[in-house]
Amino acid sequence: MTWLTWRQFRIPALSVFAGLLAIAVVLAITGPDLVGRTDFSDENALFGGTILVLYVLPAVIGVFWGAPMITRELENGTHSLVWNQTVTRKRWLTTKLGFGVLAAMLAAGVLSLAVTWWASPIDALAAVKEDHGMLSRISPVVFGARAIVPVGYAAFALVLGVAVGMVLRRTVAAMAVTVVALAAVLLAVTLLVRPHLLPPQVETVAITPESITNITGNDKQGITEIGVRKPAGAWELANETLDPNGNVVTSMPDFLQDCAPRPGVVPPERGDIQACVARLGAHGYHQRVTYHPGSRFWPLQWLELALYLAMTALLTGFCFRRLRHLS
Repeated sequence: MTWLTWRQFRIPALSVFAGLLAIAVVLAITGPDLVGRTDFSDENALFGGTILVLYVLPAVIGVFWGAPMITRELENGTHSLVWNQTVTRKRWLTTKLGFGVLAAMLAAGVLSLAVTWWASPIDALAAVKEDHGMLSRISPVVFGARAIVPVGYAAFALVLGVAVGMVLRRTVAAMAVTVVALAAVLLAVTLLVRPHLLPPQVETVAITPESITNITGNDKQGITEIGVRKPAGAWELANETLDPNGNVVTSMPDFLQDCAPRPGVVPPERGDIQACVARLGAHGYHQRVTYHPGSRFWPLQWLELALYLAMTALLTGFCFRRLRHLS
């Protein structure tokens, strides 16, 4: 079984690892130049590219490794022969999944290790000051492209592809559904689950010209939203204005209307707007910031990895149950 699995798996596996080798060479060449720098504006494209490849890799694994694993046998009709030999279906699937999951986790682990090493100077600077589009490593987009979480993504993606293939029994359809399902799960976990894996921290901040970081408004509604500075390197979940009674403000008070730009009038300078908005503080308004500090990066990594491995185990159980009913 090990020899057969390798024979069937070697071309897609070698293709992926060859791509990873090419990426590792690029990172090894460019990585040393980042050490000691304080401006990474020239690296925006490569920084974004490293994040992208770590999200693309699980999709590639699910589509090209997982989805065809069973459907290839079903569409070619070889399952009638393979599943009636001395090797039982259970052992056949155990070997296939075991080999595939280990290879997927290895590929994701190697790539994540290389990218995490390459981006470490950028992440260190972003932890104290986010600038030039370089986000902190705990921010939603970057978080999934660092450390150990990509290993869980890859394992889950492979077994998801196998499970979808068992249900649909068609390779092309299974590939398409796997991509959509994987994207949906990754997005749902990022937006709905990850923020609640640990209780977020809540901080009340005074509204002053120095603390205001963004002001949103328009000609018709005036100022609609403001934001104050969050702790450096933190993942901000909410930045809400509270009235003197502690209620979330849904519309700004009337005394701020003259702060908004008006048609035909030269827009006020940002400093003037900040001073104008600071009236909120004088009237008893304040800002509530809800966030996860950067120090929670590793606890959240371990918790999310455990979540994806648990989902992988559940899907694996489904695959073994489903295999008994395939013919």
